[in-house]
Amino acid sequence: MRVSKLLLTSALIGVISVGAAAAQTKPTEITIATEGAYEPWNFTGPDGKLAGFEIDLANDLCARMKVKCTIVAQDWDGLIPSLNAKKFDAIMASMIVTEKRLAVISFSKPYAPTAAAFMVEKTGPLADLPGTGTTVDLAADKAKVEQELQPLRDALKGKAVGAQVSTANAAFLDTYFKGVVDPREYKTVEQHDLDLQAGRIDAVVAQKTSLTATLGKDDFKDYKIAGPTFKGGVFGQGIAAGIRKDDTVLKSMFDAAIEAAEADGTINKLAQKWIKTSLD
Repeated sequence: MRVSKLLLTSALIGVISVGAAAAQTKPTEITIATEGAYEPWNFTGPDGKLAGFEIDLANDLCARMKVKCTIVAQDWDGLIPSLNAKKFDAIMASMIVTEKRLAVISFSKPYAPTAAAFMVEKTGPLADLPGTGTTVDLAADKAKVEQELQPLRDALKGKAVGAQVSTANAAFLDTYFKGVVDPREYKTVEQHDLDLQAGRIDAVVAQKTSLTATLGKDDFKDYKIAGPTFKGGVFGQGIAAGIRKDDTVLKSMFDAAIEAAEADGTINKLAQKWIKTSLD
């Protein structure tokens, strides 16, 4: 009986070991999800195909990782739940690394920094927002941040400000402008941009690179970025690929590929193509 138990125990250990090894096997095919609605990072073109900085970068990283890559579109608020439900293997959707997200998923090393700003009408009452041309580091001394934000709070008091739901931009309004502005949350950035045009809101807050792309469109020639640029704090540690916590092999593969793409200048080349700026 004792021998039988020992054999059974050994067999179970063997099964567990094989399972653990299998879990750590390098994949040969992966599916990456993006939003497909955040130009110029990722968007759906007139032909119905996904395009943008992150689409090109995803394909480059897949080539470096030597995996077959399928890129699919997923609504923003379903990205993390669907990742953890194993509907796809990674997220590349201008997703910022924050402590809240790190509690439920892992991230690759960042492939882009983050910076946010307000967009307003050029001739509107918020055209001369205080702090324009400066940068506020939300990770700096609290008293300094409060001093820099107070003039902005005074100018925005009672104004309707749009932000995409479940983003660092929405968290920014909730953290620093709660009770000051009337926050309006939207499923996509396109929706809040259209409401700004229609006069239903007074400003939007979004990633500066996204706003720059919007301002490049003919129908937004009467709008501009105003007020400071914001970084740090709720804007996290940069933009990275979201990966399931237990998928350590895939994370290592992404990290190595991103590091190589940074080193040979590919990331900056793609940034110049799509975002019209360097990411250094």
